[in-house]
Amino acid sequence: MKILNLYAGIGGNRKLWGEKHEITAVEYNDDIAAVYKEFYPNDTVIVGDAHEYLLKHYKEFDFIWASPPCQSHSRILDSQYTRDNYNPKYPDMKLWQEIVFLQGHARKNRWVVENVIPYYTPLIKPTVELARHLFWSNFNIPKIEFKDDTIIKSVKGSDGLYGVTLDNYYLPNKRQILRNMVNPEVGKYILDRAIEKDILLDGVQGSLFNV
Repeated sequence: MKILNLYAGIGGNRKLWGEKHEITAVEYNDDIAAVYKEFYPNDTVIVGDAHEYLLKHYKEFDFIWASPPCQSHSRILDSQYTRDNYNPKYPDMKLWQEIVFLQGHARKNRWVVENVIPYYTPLIKPTVELARHLFWSNFNIPKIEFKDDTIIKSVKGSDGLYGVTLDNYYLPNKRQILRNMVNPEVGKYILDRAIEKDILLDGVQGSLFNV
């Protein structure tokens, strides 16, 4: 199956996907993309703008995963508003652009968009909430529980998380890079649901992928 992994980071969501798929990852930061490539040498890694790449290449893939930047939507950011040095930001509307675009144009793909639970009411109702994250998709993702998300708050830059460590890499803000990862078990769970031969949420019968 051809998979597009957008805003790939160091590939937390991809960790348990195995090596039988043809995976293209897009990451804007050169240094983070280099770490991803070391972790997953068989993947095609593109350093570039994931938002634009989706627009131009979405038809080429069976399954699309997008994790647009979450900082401007985060409840953590909003909780700082009483601080004297608080610098408010507009929510980054690329998140909503990508959901609307995929809903309208990617009906022959299976796709999922991931983000944090925002400080405001989501502009588009999510498909499901799993492990600190909201997911929008065009296939069914039943809600189940994942255990480990309380450990995220205590992660330090030198720690490992989900079996991933950055000790051997010179990167600024390792703690944030680790915290940005999606739990690999969540990533695998969602990919497994995408592969299932079920009915898409918009009522279109899903094609049988070669997996």
